[in-house]
Amino acid sequence: MDIVGPLEKSARGHRYILVVLDYATRYPEAVPLRNPTSKAIARELFFMFSRTGLPREILTDQGTPFMSRVMADVCKLFQIKQLRTSVYHPQTDGLVERFNKTLKMMLKRVVQRDGRDWDHLLPALLFAIREVPQSSTGFSPFELVYGRRPRGLLDLVKETWESESSPHKSLIEHISQMRERISKVMPLVQEHLQKAQEAQKRVYNRSAKLRQFQVGDRVAVLIPTVESRFLAKWQGPYEVVEKVGEVNYRVHQPGKRKPYQIYHINLLKPWRDREVSAMVGVGIESDGVDAVHIAATLSKPQTQEVKEFLQRNKGMFSGLPGHASGIKHDIVTEPHVKVRVKPYRIPEAHRKAVSEEVKKMLQLDVIEESQSEWSSPIVLVPKPNGTLRFCNDFRKLNEVSKFDAYPMPRVDELIEKLGPARYITTLDLTKGYWQIPLTKEAREKTAFSTPEGHFHYKRMPFGLHSAPATFQRAMDRVLRPYLRYTSVYLDDIVIFSPDWESHLPRVQTVLDGLRKAGFTVNPEKSAVGMEEAKYLGYVVGRGLVKPQFNKVEAIQNWPRPLTKKQVRAFLGIVGYYRRFVPNFASIAAPLTDLTKGRKSVMIPWNANAEDSFEKLKNA
Repeated sequence: MDIVGPLEKSARGHRYILVVLDYATRYPEAVPLRNPTSKAIARELFFMFSRTGLPREILTDQGTPFMSRVMADVCKLFQIKQLRTSVYHPQTDGLVERFNKTLKMMLKRVVQRDGRDWDHLLPALLFAIREVPQSSTGFSPFELVYGRRPRGLLDLVKETWESESSPHKSLIEHISQMRERISKVMPLVQEHLQKAQEAQKRVYNRSAKLRQFQVGDRVAVLIPTVESRFLAKWQGPYEVVEKVGEVNYRVHQPGKRKPYQIYHINLLKPWRDREVSAMVGVGIESDGVDAVHIAATLSKPQTQEVKEFLQRNKGMFSGLPGHASGIKHDIVTEPHVKVRVKPYRIPEAHRKAVSEEVKKMLQLDVIEESQSEWSSPIVLVPKPNGTLRFCNDFRKLNEVSKFDAYPMPRVDELIEKLGPARYITTLDLTKGYWQIPLTKEAREKTAFSTPEGHFHYKRMPFGLHSAPATFQRAMDRVLRPYLRYTSVYLDDIVIFSPDWESHLPRVQTVLDGLRKAGFTVNPEKSAVGMEEAKYLGYVVGRGLVKPQFNKVEAIQNWPRPLTKKQVRAFLGIVGYYRRFVPNFASIAAPLTDLTKGRKSVMIPWNANAEDSFEKLKNA
């Protein structure tokens, strides 16, 4: 037994279908429902039982309507044994799941254009399914239930052609013949079922592999995400505490509402600890100026000139963050307001990485031990390269602190400014935020707890809502004399020139300004003398402005979004390049409409949305 839906609402208000399938005869029932509540299901089951009799067992998934007290009372009243599939493993009830697919496919082919009469078509579809021989049994469901072939539309045509009168039979003769027929049919049905099961088993076992877990093994579990129950990801590590059956295991999940849960083996895989060396680091001393990228398009004399220039300024290029002077970041909050948030659980596999991160920040003098009354939790955010970024969840602190409205530069203006450049040098500050010190009052407000103890920041951390404004203000103050040939967005600095003779002197003046302010530059993310450079998601230079190839490739390979959040993410990245798409707003309108409203997380995908999605991907 299962629920199909939600479907398009019919003219009678039906949006769901209650599907019931008899395992012995494959006889189906499908009842339209307005809402899949326990009471509605119980009522329809009673009507069904009045026609077919009471079953001994009912197999369902662990959906809310089937797990309710009402269903338990109904089964107890009629002495029906309730069987349930293991969580997130619909294959246990594969027969009804496959029938659901067949029923929806048939509905799709017979409904009219508006699709609002599908509930009226269910009886006709069920008639067609019941009178056709089933592949597993070799007989029609109707024949196995009633002991005779159904009299269908083709039979009416045949009778009209032949015009034969049916011989008269007494009731006793009819029952005797029916029982005799069923007794002959059942061995054939069992033989067909056995052959079908063996064939299905052979097909499945071609790619199946025997996997087993032992008690105490650490595993990852495939379970739905917080954003949507229809989207799942591997989570863990969790511990196997018991082998319940051949393919089911009881798993201990600390911190869950139900800490002990049974999972099918297809939802489990061995947990692999991430290599410690792959974990995030705060940055160590690099090779200095040797790591700076020098444009390959420069001539040999120009390249030699750049190398000598870098040697003269090698003190500015370092993998360690500097200590800016003349500016500090403050966190202004209301008096007597304290933020104390309970630390989030850190998986055992990540504890060593957190410990290493804390040690490195202590060595860099970014944090220090604290006795603050404030506390914000830490989080580990996955990066695209597979490592983890150490972050703080300052959302509660941001709610009670004053916001700095210092304006950020417009990206389009910065990009247009760089278009005509002939030579471009890019500088990236080393751990930019960590080069800005905090005021004494602000330090205790950034406190956080780890298994190693309680700490607070001495430098400006990531995650504060006013941190970008403070950093941009510092950059504008330092580079204001050079804005004629410099563009700066947070810690990304670009120096551009129309000719080579003026280029290195301009870079020198910018480096002198940064040195005076106490900043250092990351050599691994800096480049000198480029004809084209990547900046803020664009490629600029030679009088051209174009999007980065890897960004375009990511857009073209973007999977179809399933939720509002995924639609917004897609619109966000393509909207960043809207200058290259004529009539962007009109093309994106169907996707924008999907993000409106607050009702459903899952989106109703349609032809207009598909057309808009494909046009934006290939624009």
